[in-house]
Amino acid sequence: MTKLLFVCHGNICRSPMAQSVMAHLVKERGRSDIFVDSAATSAEELGNPVHPGTRRVLSAHGIPLIPHHARQLRRRDGTEYDLLLGMDSANLRNMARILGSSERIHGLLDWSSQPRDIADPWYTGDFEVTFQDVLEGCQSLLDTL
Repeated sequence: MTKLLFVCHGNICRSPMAQSVMAHLVKERGRSDIFVDSAATSAEELGNPVHPGTRRVLSAHGIPLIPHHARQLRRRDGTEYDLLLGMDSANLRNMARILGSSERIHGLLDWSSQPRDIADPWYTGDFEVTFQDVLEGCQSLLDTL
C-alpha cells in the first residue's frame, strides 16, 4: 500500500482538493493499493471544513469531496506516509521544519512536465486554476506509481 499525504498551509483548500482528486483518480483507475490523506503546516484552520470554493470546483468537475476537517502535520507523518506532497515552496520548507529533512517530501507538481508551485486560491480566489494544477499533479504522480 502506497500512502500519500497532501499538504498545504491550512488544509482547507489545496490539500483536501488534491486528496479528493487523487482518491477519485485512484478509484477510476481501479487502484486499491493507494491511500490518500491531507494535512496543514499551520494550526490556523484546525477542525474547519473544506473551503466553499474547493467544494464548488470539485462539484463542477464531478469529483466527490472526501469528508474532511483540517488537521495539522505531525512529525510521525514523516514515517507513516511514503510521499508527503506540498503545494508550494513555503509548504515544503515548513514540512521540512516539522518533519526534519526527508527524502519523502516533494512538490505535487514535481512529477509534471513543468514543476512549479500551486497558487493558493485563498489569496488568488481562482479555484479553477488551482484545480487544473492539482489535477495535473495528481495525474502525473499516479502515472508513476
